[in-house]
Amino acid sequence: MFYADRAWLSHVVVYFLLYLSMADTNKDLEQIADFLYEMGILAKTPRSGFHFLGSGEQSVAEHINRVCYIGFCLAKMNGTVDSGKVVQMCLFHDVSESRISDLNYVHQKYTERLEDKAHQDLADSLPFGADMKMLIDEYEARESVESKLVKDADNLEFIISLKEQYDIGNERAKTWLEPALQRLKTEEGKRIGAVLVGIDSDRWWFGEKQDSWWVDRNK
Repeated sequence: MFYADRAWLSHVVVYFLLYLSMADTNKDLEQIADFLYEMGILAKTPRSGFHFLGSGEQSVAEHINRVCYIGFCLAKMNGTVDSGKVVQMCLFHDVSESRISDLNYVHQKYTERLEDKAHQDLADSLPFGADMKMLIDEYEARESVESKLVKDADNLEFIISLKEQYDIGNERAKTWLEPALQRLKTEEGKRIGAVLVGIDSDRWWFGEKQDSWWVDRNK
């Protein structure tokens, strides 16, 4: 045990000396480390709309994850935009919810969202904050093609989530789908949205429901 403790202590000393030797860059590294820890809270922040829907659950991080995939697909469908930029914008589109939480349409009627302040405070706390803020500002302005695709990706992720809940029996989800579909603005978003609501959400793995695989796994 004594030797194990000495080995552990030696590792601590090495890391501490390394830390001291990087004094000029420690501030930047600490800010990045703080940011990475903060982003972890998104996995613990619930999307509050599901409380009103009555079924389903999702964290903000789970939402962002699928929005990134949707944004990439929409960018490829468009064929003229920078798909990398679209995905980056998707990645940061709800980043402020680590500080303001997720506020659904009911909450937003009665709550002041200091989203701009959250964005600015986040940007000010990072060495590359200006780059992040530029992406967020472009997204919020909703003028570029990329920003419109990202907003559609955001709405499409909600549409997918609603369809998943409808497919397992939540009839209320069907009434939520119509206004959600009307929020889509791009041709790419409208096209894929129509397909998403027209197929079963389990089609990707259970499309051939009469396949004998589901009975005997072809044995």
